[in-house]
Order: sequence, then structure tokens, then C-alpha cells
Amino acid sequence: MAGVDLPSQKMIYKTGQSMTALHLITSGLVRVYYPDGEYLIGKGDVIGICELCSEVHFLSYETMEEVNILTYPLQGMNVLEDLFEKHSDIAGLFLVSAFRQICTLLNHCDVSELSCSNLYNHLQEHLSTYQELCRRYRFPVKTLAGIEQVTSYVGLETPDMWLNGYYLGLLHIFSENGTAAYVREPAVAIGFLRKASLDFYKTYLALEEQSRYQRQLLQFYMNPGEDDLFSGFTSLYYRVAQSTSDTTDIYSTIQNVISTISGHAAMDMPLLTARLQSFRENLSRMGTEQPSAADSPDSEVHAKLAGSLSAILEYACADNETANAFRQNISAYKKLTDKYSTDEEANHLRRQITEGFYTIYSMVLEKSLTDEALSLPVKLFLYFGYVDEELAGASNSLFLYQLTFSLNGTSISGVYTFYDWLKSIYLGEKQPSRNEFGEDYADYLHKQKASGNVSSRELQLLSDNPMSKVVFELRNMFPIVNKITYGRVTTFCPVFTSDNVLKELPSSYVTASSIGSVLERIKSVDYSAFYRETLNTDCPVAQKESIHVECLPDVILMPNVGNRGIMWQEIEGRKRTTPARMMLSIFHMEDLYTTMIRLVGDYRWEMCRRMQGTRWNDISDRSLTSEYFDYIQFYKKNNELTPEAKERIRQSLQGAKNSFKEMFIRDYLLWILLESSGSPRLNKIARQILFTYCPFSASVCEKLSTNPLYAELLRRHDVQCKQRLHHLDKLCQKLRSEGKNIPETIQQELDYYKSQIRQ
Repeated sequence: MAGVDLPSQKMIYKTGQSMTALHLITSGLVRVYYPDGEYLIGKGDVIGICELCSEVHFLSYETMEEVNILTYPLQGMNVLEDLFEKHSDIAGLFLVSAFRQICTLLNHCDVSELSCSNLYNHLQEHLSTYQELCRRYRFPVKTLAGIEQVTSYVGLETPDMWLNGYYLGLLHIFSENGTAAYVREPAVAIGFLRKASLDFYKTYLALEEQSRYQRQLLQFYMNPGEDDLFSGFTSLYYRVAQSTSDTTDIYSTIQNVISTISGHAAMDMPLLTARLQSFRENLSRMGTEQPSAADSPDSEVHAKLAGSLSAILEYACADNETANAFRQNISAYKKLTDKYSTDEEANHLRRQITEGFYTIYSMVLEKSLTDEALSLPVKLFLYFGYVDEELAGASNSLFLYQLTFSLNGTSISGVYTFYDWLKSIYLGEKQPSRNEFGEDYADYLHKQKASGNVSSRELQLLSDNPMSKVVFELRNMFPIVNKITYGRVTTFCPVFTSDNVLKELPSSYVTASSIGSVLERIKSVDYSAFYRETLNTDCPVAQKESIHVECLPDVILMPNVGNRGIMWQEIEGRKRTTPARMMLSIFHMEDLYTTMIRLVGDYRWEMCRRMQGTRWNDISDRSLTSEYFDYIQFYKKNNELTPEAKERIRQSLQGAKNSFKEMFIRDYLLWILLESSGSPRLNKIARQILFTYCPFSASVCEKLSTNPLYAELLRRHDVQCKQRLHHLDKLCQKLRSEGKNIPETIQQELDYYKSQIRQ
């Protein structure tokens, strides 16, 4: 087949043009455009292969240089199947190109989703700074229309997390053996391409949704009508500058705003250029001096961190073989140009580093538990997974150093760094977490005894040995949770590197106060999230009364830079009024509020399962899990649901990989973020279940009282609360008539229900 030569800068297809052919690139590069982004394809790639199931192109293609292509008319799948029947090598090329392109787009989608979260966080920070500066200089605060409706990003079209690893695996398989037997089966090849095309389109829709969200937020920063935050800051600057006051803080914030919005592809660049030009002209007319840049990081700190890896290995007292192997692997890792490379050599290197990291971490930890004077590199290693100043980067190393002054070695309000968590286990304040099989430390030891691996005496010694408990945590929880919270499991490496830092470390650093404020924010919507119903056994005069006890979770911050959280266990041991355990990266790259909502949703589901036992999905015993399970299992037969609602459930269930718990978590996220603000997203049945078992706080209910969607739910909730209050009042009257004091637990239960009544 003769190729066709295309000149440079030629638009091959534009969005919306009909899909009539596929084109195999034999030489040259082509730029592919998607919403607010682009990627390159070249020799061996196929133009249009990811749009196979679409009648029109939703991507645009433009040549970057002279390109030669081979054209394959696309008149139906049967034509493509015939082509693959005759040429299995072409089928292999088409598949590899499809997998490569979808992996690229999925990576872009991950970065774009993170960009949405970062932009939202920046907007909230800049709004807060603007309001604080206006108060300081007694300047009227400019109100931005619609800003109160803005919420953190909720990806309704987000592709499944497992797709990236799935297509990376397929890419490796087909790249290494493109003429394998399954490629020579045309129907199998067509099936793979159909699946890839559908997943590619879903990823494209997610990028489109993320683009719209970013544009919406950027409008608050800068818009043609100048009713925006940039105008607010500049007006304040002009006013303060005229009074000869110090404007350094205002100007630095303006520069920070400019830096934030200029890096976004969704930004209207002509508008940005025009507004910046106007600002500079105004500064020139005013004759205002622009404040100088901040000083460079302290070189003295970097001198302290020089040779960090050697200091860590020396402290660990590692044998020469272990130390040399780890040092060589870190050296090789530093030389990798692409630390996320998925080739076998890079994968092998990351596995070697991971194995060595956990070995050395155990050695350093054991020694540090009885050592009060830790060197700076060792401290950073234990708290953040830091091993090398060059891998971490100069500015990141400086920030990590600054953080060491706030690390006091104890937990605050149930929030622990991982190192402090291990110390609390060593000191007997906490018990080790369950392993991946759901066994706690005591269960594990008894299983070992039953298997004949330990004697009765050894069982007793291990039960009381604090270091054995720490080792159990290090071996069972640490490697698994560290990898999960990192997020990108296919390219996981436990050492701290600047490549993993996708947003500023100060804004991603998770503290006890940030966790506390996020939990309070969730409780302000779902007030009963952490309350557990239990019998009042400690009070002789009211033993049969059920009471609600609040038990906030323990949050453990893993020593990595990541983007996921995990709800590891809902209780400690078998006592139902013990804290749950939730894990996050200590540097969390995603929106913390959204992540914590997901964890609380997970916790609510698992806690209900724990309370219900084997009847967790038995509808005859009504509970959150049983009603939700029944709703999803039989949604197709539910006459209260419209065909559109049933289709949305089908699609959501497919996106949740048929996991009922994941479906609930997604609905819970919508419940907290959107439904609570009067923006309905759930159907009638889901809303009723969530309001019954995750009711809104009194303040939220008051705001929703005029919304007819909630009228009946609110009325029913008020009746139930008043009935319970009436019962408690009668109990209190009875106790008073008998000359007895009202128990504190009963008074707390009264307060619990009174707080739910709308004023």
C-alpha cells in the first residue's frame, strides 16, 4: 500500500469530522488535541484508533513535521476484522497504539484531576487572604457572585483507577509479543479495541468535565467584566500604595495569584495578558517600586543534609552487602530520566529499592526507639521517607528541615505521623493494626500457636514484647498501606523524590489541625458520622437504655507523597467503641476534604456491617447496608425509579466495578458535597436511605426546609427525634421522682437529640 505524504502544520482532522478511515503513521510526528491539552503520536501509531466506536472525531490531529501515513478505510467493523484476518501484524500495531494512547490520556487525566483540586485549594486560600487583607487595611471586601456555590471537584465521569495498570500491562504484553496467538484471533483484537475505545472516550469526558470545572474557577480569578479576585487585589494595592503604606504582602499575593492562574491551559491567555499589561502600566504611572524577590534557601541547611544517605545507612548499622546494594540502587534511580518508566529495568530497580528501603527502615526504627538524639537525615527518613538531598530537591529539603521543628513525637487529637504511631505501639498505648487477612496481633499469635510455629511460653513472651508488636506492624500494615496511599501502584517507590511532588509541599502537608478542621466540616453536615449506638452498661439506673457515644478515628500519616486515603479498620480489637483507623500520605496531593469524605463513607459502611454481623444485607433487619444493598440489587424492578435513573445506576455500578460499597461511597460524596447545599444529584430512593442513616445537621436541615424534595424526610426525622426526646424526658422525670441524679450519659443523650431539632 502506497503511503501519503502530509506537510508540516497540516490539520488532518478537526473535532466533529466524520470517522471514515484509520491512518498508520510510518514517519513523522502528529499532535493530538483534547480539552485543554495535547499529546504526540509518531511512527507505529494509528490516527483515530481510540475513536473507533464513535461516528465522528472528538479529537483533533495536526502534523508537527512532514508525515507519511498509510490509510485504511473504515466502513464497518467487519472490514477491520477482515484486515486483521489477513494481517495479524497490523492488528498488533493497532492494539499497541490504542493501549499506548489510552495510557497517555489516563496519565493526563490524573494530572488534570489533581490540578482541579489544587486550583480549588488555591482559590479558597486566596479568598481568605483577600478578606484578611481587606480587614487589615479597612477596605470593603468585594463579593464575587456565585462563589458560595463552588465546591471541591467531584469527578462524575472519572475513569476507574485500575484502568491505568490494566492498559500498561496490556501494552507490555502486546509490545513484547505482538504476533501472539490471541492477536491472530480477529474477534479478540476487535474486542480489545472496542473496550479501549470506550474507556478512552470515558477518559476524554472526564478531561472535558475537569476543563469545565477549571474554567469555572478561573472565572473567579479573572473575567472580562473584571468582577473578579484579581481586580479585588489590585484595587486594594492601589488604595494602600497611595497612602504610602507597605504593600509588600499585597504585591506578593498578587504575584502568587498570577503564578497560579498563568500555569493553567484553561486560562484565557489573551485576557490574562491584557490585564497584566494594564496592571504594569498602572504601577508605572504610580511610580511604585515592586518588592524584591525572597532570599534563596539557607545554604547552611543543605550543608547539614549533605551525604544524607550515608548518614542513614551508618545509623542503621546495615551490613556492607545491604548498604552497598541500597546505595547503588539509589544512585541508579537518580540517573533515571523518567522515574515513572514502566520498562522492565525501571520496574526491577524500583522493586529492589522498595525491598531495601523496608529493611533499612526496620533497622533505623529499632535503634531510634531508645535514642532521643536523632540526626537530621535520620529524622527525615523516619517521618517522610527521605533518603537523599538530590532526589528530594533543594527547596523540598529545606521545607522538610523546617518541619522537623514541629515534630514533637506525640499524637495530637488522634492524628499520628507513622513514626509516632509505631512509638505509641512500642509504648503500649496502641495495639498493632490488623493484617491483610483481617487478623489482629492476638489472632495472629494464636494462629501461629495452633499451627505449631510457637509454643505456649513463646506465645506469652511475644504477647508482652513491645518490639514484636512493632515488627508485626512494619511487616503487615506498612508495605501495603504505604503503596496504596501513594496511589500509583504500578510505579510505586517508597523514597521521597521531587518527581512525586505535584503541588507545593506547604499546601499538601497534612497536619493535625487540617485533619481536625476537615472532620469538623464533615460533622457540620453529617453530625452523627462518628456516633455509635451502645447500651448504657456503666449506669446502674439506666442499663437498658441505648446511648450514642462519639468516637473519632485515629488518622495515621504515612511517610510518602501520595494521593489516596484508606480506611484500614473500623474498630480496634472487638470493642465497638474504639477508634477506627484511617491512613493518608503525610503529603497529600489531592483535596483533603474530598478524600476524608470518601473515608468517612467507607467507615459508615464497614461500621454498619460490623454492627449487623451476618445480617448486614438482610432487608428484614433494616440498616444502612441492608437497605442500600436491596436498593442496588433490585433497582431494575423498582417502579419508583425512572428509566433515566435506572440507566444512571447501571452506569455508576459499572464504574464502581459492581461494588455496592463503592457505589455507596460515591453517593455519600455527592450527599455531603452537593445534596447538603441544596443541589440534588441523587434519586429519590438513595436520598431517602442516606437521610435515614446519615441525616443532616440541624443547620443544614434548616437551609433545606424550603426544598420540597426534603419536606417529607425532614418531617419524619423531626418526629423521630421528638419521640426519642419525649422518652428520655419521661425517664429523667422518673429518676427525679425517685430522688436520683440524672446520669451524665443520659444527659449527653438528651443533648445529642436536642442538637438535631431545628430551631
